[in-house]
Amino acid sequence: MDPVDPASIPVPPPTDQPTDQPAVEPTDQSAVEPTVAPAPRRTPRAVTVTLATIGLLAITAASATVTVAVGKPDHQHRTVALAPGASPSAKAGASATPSAAATAPSASPSPTPVPVPSLSLAPAPSSTVHGTVNGNTHGGDLRYFLLPIPDGGESYGSPDGTDLTTDDLAKEYSKSTDIKGVLDSYGYQEAVYRQYRTADGRMEVSTRLLRFSSRENAKAFAQGATFSKGDQVDVDGDSEAKGYVFKPEQQAFTGELIGISYVGDVEYEVTVDVKGDPDKALLADAMKRQRDRLGSGG
Repeated sequence: MDPVDPASIPVPPPTDQPTDQPAVEPTDQSAVEPTVAPAPRRTPRAVTVTLATIGLLAITAASATVTVAVGKPDHQHRTVALAPGASPSAKAGASATPSAAATAPSASPSPTPVPVPSLSLAPAPSSTVHGTVNGNTHGGDLRYFLLPIPDGGESYGSPDGTDLTTDDLAKEYSKSTDIKGVLDSYGYQEAVYRQYRTADGRMEVSTRLLRFSSRENAKAFAQGATFSKGDQVDVDGDSEAKGYVFKPEQQAFTGELIGISYVGDVEYEVTVDVKGDPDKALLADAMKRQRDRLGSGG
């Protein structure tokens, strides 16, 4: 038998080509078949959930210093008493002294908060508004007496505050309440408003001032103003003030404090918004600063 030439023995094709060896392209380009892109690799569900959780924690951490503006308690069931014997057509300059409060028409309010534009991030120029205090009478620009913005705070809208019309005020009460007539019965003169955010972003404070024809009318209006919701609390440092606490449904939502009082011929209302259950000490502090501003103008 002739010896077998090893080169003549057929070699079977490999059953599994190693993955680390590149494929050999054919020399005849006309025989190349279209390349099919591999299907994208799917991230395991466990990894996806983990990544989503990390993203949520990052968002939460970034928002920790900003006041949460969701889940705000519903407190806008505002009512106010009508001066006894006063006609809605009474002149604003009337100085009759109300001695008791008769409830105004029942309100089922659907009020809208006074619109506040975007945050004023640029440093505010020195204010040019000026006001005066003479006993129980406040003169000049009523905006001068708004609660001052603390260092680093940022105002919503004009840093000097905003003049409110009677239509603006009417938005805070139900359409069934003749708030314009009620205001006239107390000798209403004018109203202003300002809202700001503290430097750390953890608290928003707004102040509304209403000037009346006399101290007695401002006092009566303040005493007749109530909210149908919220827990009423005392305001430390002001025995005649009324405070309301509105707790959020969840601690991640915004809680609210509202205080009502008066100084001279001005009735004032301070609102404090914070995350979680609000501490009434925050309201007492803001009320004191507003009271001092109205008392001395300084």
